[in-house]
Amino acid sequence: MGDIRNIYCVGRNYVAHAKELNNEVPSSPFLFSKPTHAFVEANGQEIHLPGNRGSIHYETELVIRIGSKHEKGMKADEVIDRMGIGIDFTLRDVQSELKKKGHPWLLAKGFPNSAVVSKFIEFPGINEIKEKDFSLIRNGEMVQVGNSKNMIFDLQTIVDFTSLHFGLDEGDIIFTGTPEGVGQIFDRDHLSLKWDNKIIGDCFIKFT
Repeated sequence: MGDIRNIYCVGRNYVAHAKELNNEVPSSPFLFSKPTHAFVEANGQEIHLPGNRGSIHYETELVIRIGSKHEKGMKADEVIDRMGIGIDFTLRDVQSELKKKGHPWLLAKGFPNSAVVSKFIEFPGINEIKEKDFSLIRNGEMVQVGNSKNMIFDLQTIVDFTSLHFGLDEGDIIFTGTPEGVGQIFDRDHLSLKWDNKIIGDCFIKFT
């Protein structure tokens, strides 16, 4: 697989998650981005995160990889070639302060190792993935579970919107939003990312 080019993230794409953080449910896709330095594959290693900037929350998401340039009118199934399960780590206290000031979220979302993704596996198709759940296991306990069928904006809408406003090409990845159940992580937590009933990525958290 080639290098990661752009990292796009969809915010508030599950109604229950928007409500749990007291956010309005969006009427159109709400996107932000992360630097490529945020990307790290979860392959059983120790992942370093900042331990001195307030609480860090996990947000587990279906992540899609774009395999070819998207042109207007193309089906999402034509351009998505791989998928994985990811964690959009968020400095929640920092984000809350940024929201109050009306500032962008980059300081809360874009720090190194804040875009953790399992290994990428073959993308079976938009309809097929609705038959399986993704989940996060924290220290042996399932803490989040989601299914793409519950998205506010489906993958076709996300691909079309992202391509229109920012462009989409090979190597771009999209975090497609987190379901309810986000929570705080702690030093030495062990996290496992599951697709259906199979773990496809895991890591240990180390605060620095």
